[in-house]
Amino acid sequence: MKPTGSKSNDILKHLQAAGSITSMEAFNLYRVTRLSAIIFNLKKKGYVIKSTREEYLDKYGRNCRFVRYAYEGTINEK
Repeated sequence: MKPTGSKSNDILKHLQAAGSITSMEAFNLYRVTRLSAIIFNLKKKGYVIKSTREEYLDKYGRNCRFVRYAYEGTINEK
């Protein structure tokens, strides 16, 4: 996706198109370093975004955790 200039808009458009995003994806695609703050503000504006904790093993065999944010619409759509 092509950046629009507003990081919040970029994240919202990505969520609507792809369905979900992680911190690593947000940084790699849009150079967003505070995804949780953007998600918080989007939720305050009425967007329904679900947070899911996920785990994986890193290359050293250690458990690592991260959050995947999934777009579920707006409050009016529910």
